Amino acid sequence: MGSTDRWRQITDAVREAGRMGVAELAELTDASEMTIRRDLEVLAGQGVLERYRGGARSLLLYGDEPPFALRAREGLESKQRIAAEVAALLADGESVVLDSGTTCLEVAHALEHRRLTVMPLSLHGVNALAGAPQLTLLVPGGRPRPGELALTGPLTTASLAAVRFDTAVIGCCGLNPADGLTAYDLDDAAVKRAAIASARRVIAVAESAKLSRTALAFVAPLSALHVVVTDEAAPDDATGALAAAGVTVRKV
Repeated sequence: MGSTDRWRQITDAVREAGRMGVAELAELTDASEMTIRRDLEVLAGQGVLERYRGGARSLLLYGDEPPFALRAREGLESKQRIAAEVAALLADGESVVLDSGTTCLEVAHALEHRRLTVMPLSLHGVNALAGAPQLTLLVPGGRPRPGELALTGPLTTASLAAVRFDTAVIGCCGLNPADGLTAYDLDDAAVKRAAIASARRVIAVAESAKLSRTALAFVAPLSALHVVVTDEAAPDDATGALAAAGVTVRKV
């Protein structure tokens, strides 16, 4: 098991139990206690849990989104394939609003050498594109959420209302036919809705695991989406439901 998978397993186990000891986690992950202690230090530094002598307690409530730094390491190759597909769907000269989140950050990296106008909705995205030689970078106003650095609030939505984009690239926390596109954070959901409203075409990016999830905040129904780019592990029933709703699905 790689370190990223082990961190996710530890995070999920401690969140479910509330607290767990080093020996219990070592047995669960088939790792040494020394490795578990190092893992707990990393996760404590990311705000996932709090250490105590001999174990750790969770700092995440049920339904909370894991920290950005932890999610950024998960499924990186899949996110990069999704990002490459999104980049291929964009024509030079387009104006693009790019959502926050770890998959959208990979999209930003994939656009670094393109001739586009891009407004990223997070400081992570802004930083990734700040030195892009041919790209026109638009920076919205707003308040960055700690850790996520996603821009939210009335200044962000006002920035989006002032522009009309060719394409919106939207991330999500959940996406399914019953509940549509959802997010963990209410303020983030409001920004996503504003981005969708400002664009002629909407491309949603979603790892396969998100096609069976529903998060707290409703963003938009499937009818608001034109394309969904996901990974090859996406189940056929989920992608079939998207296609039946008129959404073009690209599995990479």
